[in-house]
Amino acid sequence: MAYRNGTYVAFHAGGTTDPTASDIKYYNMMKIWSASKKIEFTLVNSHEKTSAVRDSSAKETLRRSLVTRLNNSKHMVLVLTATTKNDTDWVAFEIAHAIDVCKMPIIAVYPDYNSILSPAELSSYWPPVLESRIKDGTARVIHIPFKMLAVLDAIEQFGVSNKTYPTDGYGFYSREAHVHLGLIKP
Repeated sequence: MAYRNGTYVAFHAGGTTDPTASDIKYYNMMKIWSASKKIEFTLVNSHEKTSAVRDSSAKETLRRSLVTRLNNSKHMVLVLTATTKNDTDWVAFEIAHAIDVCKMPIIAVYPDYNSILSPAELSSYWPPVLESRIKDGTARVIHIPFKMLAVLDAIEQFGVSNKTYPTDGYGFYSREAHVHLGLIKP
């Protein structure tokens, strides 16, 4: 069994390599947070643990690389925007492998929200592969806003070795946790 300490980040690339034109900008923001000496944020990036694979690589080569990265990860950070559910490329495969094979929790991050106290209300953001696993009880998901302190907290707390929380697909931080993280006012 592989040593599973990485964070796998999944996002809808929108068929572009432009770092500002798709959800890759949120992945890049996490890398910036991690690289900053002024921020206490460490990202053990699963995508940097294997050789780079470009979109021009054969589909099977890319699939094998993604599987290796997922198998070496302790959780998935899944960036969910209004367009994620429309991804027809790799996001559905990544979600299915993470939940069905790797049994890892999903940290669902929403850039469009400052707080999340009712994840079911965000189901319009969920790709069908995630929604079906949430509804059938096989997914363990914590839903949080894409805010640095919330993302850092979730990355530190939730992994394959922590089987207690989130216990289902509708996990979210309490109102008190939102206040503590500065997401909402007391």
